[in-house]
Amino acid sequence: MSESDKMHSGELYLPGDDAIAQAQQQALEKLYDYNHTRPSERAKRQALLQEMFATIGSDCYLEPPFHANWAGRFVHFGNHIYANFNLTLVDDTRIDVGDHVMFGPNVTLATAAHPVLPALREKEYQYNVPIKIGENAWLGAGVVVLPGVSIGANTVIGAGSVITKDIPANVVAFGNPCEVHRPINKHDQTFYYKQHQISI
Repeated sequence: MSESDKMHSGELYLPGDDAIAQAQQQALEKLYDYNHTRPSERAKRQALLQEMFATIGSDCYLEPPFHANWAGRFVHFGNHIYANFNLTLVDDTRIDVGDHVMFGPNVTLATAAHPVLPALREKEYQYNVPIKIGENAWLGAGVVVLPGVSIGANTVIGAGSVITKDIPANVVAFGNPCEVHRPINKHDQTFYYKQHQISI
């Protein structure tokens, strides 16, 4: 099995492999172009996203600067996804994001990790585990999602949370480590913020 194949198997591999490094550099050239577009160049941005991502749906908006190890090459975005400034995808293997997901500023989704054993880190070994985010989730500012985590549909993750394990659908979760604090409930159908009532 090649080092490139190991990237998506969960096995230890060497990310400095020549074939990996060459392919990654090509991807990062497009990411550079994306981050240096002007705000008025929306069509150019959309075209670059289509080239960069494995799949990306309609009406997705990623506010530059956008950072990604592979410029989205192994990332599958649904429709109507919004990412505020500094979305960081450590996208060394697959990331799946459902429709209508929102990312606050400075969110990080990290599929890559390194072994605890110092001797293996000294040799620069790495392994990758996929991340999945269900439709209509909202990740607040500064959220960090660690390798192998899944987040359920409609779930809200509070700002600054570090997500170390799966979070189910239809809940509000926050903290470091992130924990479920309550379900989305009838109160949320009436009030959008504390006692501010929904009037639309």
